[in-house]
Amino acid sequence: MTQDTPATDPALAGFRSSIDNIDAALIHMLAERFRITQAVGAYKAEHNLPASDPSREERQIARLRKLAEDAHLDPDFGEKFIRFVIDEVIRHHERAKAG
Repeated sequence: MTQDTPATDPALAGFRSSIDNIDAALIHMLAERFRITQAVGAYKAEHNLPASDPSREERQIARLRKLAEDAHLDPDFGEKFIRFVIDEVIRHHERAKAG
């Protein structure tokens, strides 16, 4: 009996195909999220509002930590991920306000 190599293993190929599909969906969802937050940034710049809203950010982090927990995902990882996204959004908002 010969063992399939990773390149020819059909089970592994199926898993990898699913991962590739999920990665593509994540990228498209992040792109959509950033399109919306760019509109928020433009609105904030137009109305002379601050680039960040710390109380909303904290509420979002708490909400997403709970969602992560419910989904059996490490809430610390969920928080790191959303903080990275929020920091990037704020950076774009600050750039829009300055420009």
